[in-house]
Amino acid sequence: MPEPTIHPAAPANDLAAHDLLIRPGPDGAVSLDPARAGWRYLSYATAAVPTAGLAIPAAEGVETCLVVLDGHDVTIVDDGNDHRWRLPGRADVFADLPSALWLPNGRALTVRVGAAGSAGRATVAIARAPRSERDGVATEAILVTPPDVVVETRGAGNASRQINHVIAPSFPADRLEVVEVLTPSGNWSSWPPHKHDVDDMPTEAVLEEIYHYRFRRPAAWAIQRVYRADRSRDALLEVRGDDVVIVPDGYHPFTATHGDDAYYLNALAGDRRTMACSFDPDLDWVRETWPEMELDPRIPLVPPRSAAG
Repeated sequence: MPEPTIHPAAPANDLAAHDLLIRPGPDGAVSLDPARAGWRYLSYATAAVPTAGLAIPAAEGVETCLVVLDGHDVTIVDDGNDHRWRLPGRADVFADLPSALWLPNGRALTVRVGAAGSAGRATVAIARAPRSERDGVATEAILVTPPDVVVETRGAGNASRQINHVIAPSFPADRLEVVEVLTPSGNWSSWPPHKHDVDDMPTEAVLEEIYHYRFRRPAAWAIQRVYRADRSRDALLEVRGDDVVIVPDGYHPFTATHGDDAYYLNALAGDRRTMACSFDPDLDWVRETWPEMELDPRIPLVPPRSAAG
C-alpha cells in the first residue's frame, strides 16, 4: 500500500478566539467536523444514548473510536452483520478508567444501553477520521476495556497529571489517537506549553486535536490558552463541563482552578502515528526541574485496573 501523504504543516486557520470554543447544546451534546474546525481529518461528537438506541451512520473509508464517558454498560451493534460488542460503563470520568471500541471502517452502528430492552442511561464520545490506508492498520474491531488502558503519571509538583492512554501511537489504528487527562485542582497540564502544527520529525508532527472537558464538580470552570509564538492568535478561554476546544495550531496549556479536579478527553488525528510535539522555548526549562520535585500525591485520581479487576 502507498504511504500516506505527509503534510508539512497544519492548514492556514483564521478561526476567531470565540470559534475555538464549542459549548454544548441544550441536550449536552457537541459536534464538530473538519469544515467547522478548519482542518483536514478529525470529526468529534458526543451524545446521550436514547432508549431507542443511538444510530451512527455509515461513512465509507473512515475509522471510528467510541468512548463511554459515563453511565451504564453499552452494547454496540454492527448494523451490517449484527456483530455486537459490550462496553463497560462508569458512573463518571472520575469513577473508573474508560472503555472504548475502535473500528477500522465506517460501518453503520447502533449504540444501546445495556442489553436489549433494559433501562438506563449512558453518554458516549465518537471520534472519526478518514483512513490513509497505511500499512499495519488492524482489519478488525478492537475492544478496549479498563484493564487495557495504560495509566501514565506525568510532570511533578503542581504540574502533575494523569494520562489514560486509550488509542496510543502504538495502537494499530490509522490516524486516530485518543487519551484522557485528569488534572488535580490547582494543577497545570499540557505544561510546559507544546504544539504540533509542523512536520519536523522526530521533534514534532502535525496533529489536529480537541479538548473535551468535564469536572468533578459540575459547576466548575477552568482556563485554557491557545496561542502562537508570534501572538497572531492568543485566546484565553474559560472552559466548563462538556465544552470542546479546537486546537488547530499553536501552544495550548491548561490550568485547573483551585478546588476543582478537571478532566479532558483529547482526540487527535494526523498523518503520522506519533504524539511528537515541541515545547515553547521560553518555558521548556521547566521540565528540567521535575526530577528534583515530588509527584503530587493526589495522582492517580483514577487508579489503574488489573485484568482481575
